[in-house]
Amino acid sequence: MRRPRRSKPNTYAFIDSQNLNLGTQRMGWKLDWRKFRQYLAKEYGVTQAYMFIGYMSENEALYEYMHELGFLVVLKPTVDVSAPHDNDGTEKSPGDKPKPEDKEKPTIKGNVDAELVLYAMKELANYEQAIIVSGDGDFFSLAEYLEEQGKLANILTPNWQYSSLLKVFEPKIVRLDQLRKHLAYHDRKKK
Repeated sequence: MRRPRRSKPNTYAFIDSQNLNLGTQRMGWKLDWRKFRQYLAKEYGVTQAYMFIGYMSENEALYEYMHELGFLVVLKPTVDVSAPHDNDGTEKSPGDKPKPEDKEKPTIKGNVDAELVLYAMKELANYEQAIIVSGDGDFFSLAEYLEEQGKLANILTPNWQYSSLLKVFEPKIVRLDQLRKHLAYHDRKKK
């Protein structure tokens, strides 16, 4: 007699696209979004994959492509941060010296953290397990709450440089840089 195959729990993924994209590129590779969506479905049974991304009109085709791949794209308005500003949002005076860390920051910012947390909480009753895709320590409280509820499946980080706040979840952390061989984008046209 055959045993019934146990299906995976209904799992949702909440993806900080900028953290994921920049984190893989910093390690010298690009993620293949199609392979990544297939990986989420196959490995974790992800039925809904929310992709949080800053909106830029020139990226309309990308958003459409992501949607075709099965991502639920949540767009956030972006702001141009190339003009120097103080922490309170007011412009700095021309005499202010730029900080060294300002050079590494992107000039267009679409901070999706609040939306990601909001959607994870709004959808809480609709999933059994959740995956957070980010190495950002801003998601510590969300991960902690999901863990308390028995709903945190994993945290997928782009590489080994994730926030020390997430170290407490070490057994549930999966580093995508270790899956580069399976998830990397290869431009076939270049060969």
